[in-house]
Amino acid sequence: MHTLVLVALVGLAAQLVDGSLGMAYGVTSTTLLLVVGTTPAAASATVHLAEIGTTLASGAAHWRLGNVDWPVVRRIALPGAVGAFAGATVLSRVSTEAAAPVMAGILLALGCYVLVRFTFRSLPRPRSGAPVRRRLLVPLGLVGGFLDATGGGGWGPVGTPALLASGRTEPRKVIGSIDTSEFIVAVAASAGFLVGLGSSGINPLWAGGLLIGGVAAAPVAAWIVRRVPARVLGSAVGGFIVLTNAHTLLGAVWADPDTAAAAGVYAGVVLAWAAALAWSVRAYLAERALPPAAAPTSAPRVEAAERDLPRSAAG
Repeated sequence: MHTLVLVALVGLAAQLVDGSLGMAYGVTSTTLLLVVGTTPAAASATVHLAEIGTTLASGAAHWRLGNVDWPVVRRIALPGAVGAFAGATVLSRVSTEAAAPVMAGILLALGCYVLVRFTFRSLPRPRSGAPVRRRLLVPLGLVGGFLDATGGGGWGPVGTPALLASGRTEPRKVIGSIDTSEFIVAVAASAGFLVGLGSSGINPLWAGGLLIGGVAAAPVAAWIVRRVPARVLGSAVGGFIVLTNAHTLLGAVWADPDTAAAAGVYAGVVLAWAAALAWSVRAYLAERALPPAAAPTSAPRVEAAERDLPRSAAG
């Protein structure tokens, strides 16, 4: 019962992050499940089983709000499903000792992306009317689906920035399309884990706990969105993911992760995290203090886009 409560709290925390940033549900929940003590394959399998429910609900919400570009969904969902199924079966066949540093490395890279993305980068202006090419969506789906299954998350962090960078789809439809297609990816990943692990390798009670925690967190996430800038929250969450998985990775590759050298690495990560967070807060306050006419041309567009983006799960 104690573990189930912890898992529900993991789901709540992950949904707070995802509902506020539009990504990182899988990355955050998998990281926290590994901290609780689950194996890499079981953590990813549990997260994807829970995501079948969360992505279905949020995809339906995006559809009702008109935030879905269906041609994009059709072209990216199938290769995403293929990549996710392959990634799940690969992870299921890797030993726990070998999988732990691999997953920690993937999560560390995704955490670095979230940290950098929300600390320094801004959203590009979309070029309306230009369709997204299949030659971008097919490999993007394959890579995103594979990383999502093997890393326990990554569909949103991989797919969302790539589509935003293409500049061919407005931000709200990027989030809605990635989020809607993630339902197919979650189903395929869960099927892959069922093939690789069997039903005994997936804990449905934990998946239910994640789902319950996510549902409970949804209204709180909406409150956070109105009061905490996405830029600041993204830097905070990205730094947490980097620090947690750096500890796991060092523990796997260092004979004694408590040495002075390892402590120096941890201190460096914490200092970089604090600097990024301070930069985000300072930049946000500076933008907020400027009158609309004097603000940089990109800042109002970024803040407005972040306020208008749907706040459902995207990865």
